[in-house]
Amino acid sequence: MSEAAEVLILDEPSETRADERLDTERLRPFLERSFPGKTGPITVLQFQRGHSNLTYLVQMGPRSAVLRRPPFGVTVKSAHDMKREFTILSAVQGFYPKAPRPIAFCEDEQVLGARFYLMERVEGIVFRGETPPPGVAFTPEVLRQCSTALVDNLADLHAVNFNAAGLSSLGHPHGYVPRQVQGWTDRYAKAKTNEIPEVDSAASWLAANLPAESQPALIHNDYKYDNVMFDPKDVSRICAVLDWEMATIGDPLMDLGGLLGYWIDPDDPREFRARPYGPTFLRGSLSRVQIVARYAQRTGRVPASVLFYYVFALFKIAVILQQIYKRFVEGKTRDPRFGTLLQSVRLLSAQAARAIDKGRIHGLG
Repeated sequence: MSEAAEVLILDEPSETRADERLDTERLRPFLERSFPGKTGPITVLQFQRGHSNLTYLVQMGPRSAVLRRPPFGVTVKSAHDMKREFTILSAVQGFYPKAPRPIAFCEDEQVLGARFYLMERVEGIVFRGETPPPGVAFTPEVLRQCSTALVDNLADLHAVNFNAAGLSSLGHPHGYVPRQVQGWTDRYAKAKTNEIPEVDSAASWLAANLPAESQPALIHNDYKYDNVMFDPKDVSRICAVLDWEMATIGDPLMDLGGLLGYWIDPDDPREFRARPYGPTFLRGSLSRVQIVARYAQRTGRVPASVLFYYVFALFKIAVILQQIYKRFVEGKTRDPRFGTLLQSVRLLSAQAARAIDKGRIHGLG
């Protein structure tokens, strides 16, 4: 791969959206404390993808870093706890090399209107949708390597000694799964804008089919293709895992289910393939069944009910998108991408209904 191609395929920021701009002069004192001895003009660009916390590339003179802050207009601060995310990234340094290094945290909400933090920028490739980034060819061999790396990296994360990392108090693993089902059911009720019977049916089915608890682990809770970065020099190697806002100590099989929820197989309905989260259904990629088998091989954990974790993932993703859609409906964000999210909620809940009706996920119960 040429040097020019490497530059093209990196995940690059662009101009900040008008309603999400940062006040650079209010930011300056914090940056000068974070980068001792450095000064100069400040520039801010925005990473445009993602639907939750906002991510910027901030540069002051010769120094640059990634800034993470909650979305504008959010009133439920616990859903976008920047201090928690910063604490997790700080704790796993030395235990999990794919976590970006945190730099500094800002408690003062007067600076940018919310608490935020800085972390190192990791340059890499992010796979989004089925179209390869410039300089990358989605050959069957590459896709097999990348999808296998994605599963293996999840297994590595779940093997982190969270007690040694000082994260034993991060979550409450006992009763984790029932709490998640109830919690996301409640969130949907608060975010509901339209009648979608399949969402309510999925919630009822989940509550009636709770699995036994698994041995707890550090889980990411939003693990998928567009939350990892691949090394530009070796696209089969993951160099960073991003967006740790929902990480906790809980049931690792819920994390596996989350990956399955974002995974589209070639024989899924055409309408379900309309919003891919990566090249998952292209030839060479592992299937959902193969993901479960690879994960079990790497971890020794064999899910007794893959169907439950898959349906929960589809339900949870639908609720997350419904929450964002409600913010759009209420005028709390003007991002035009959010205006079409209700259709995604319908597609996800319909997929959950199909899986429940079949009673299996491609032969796995």
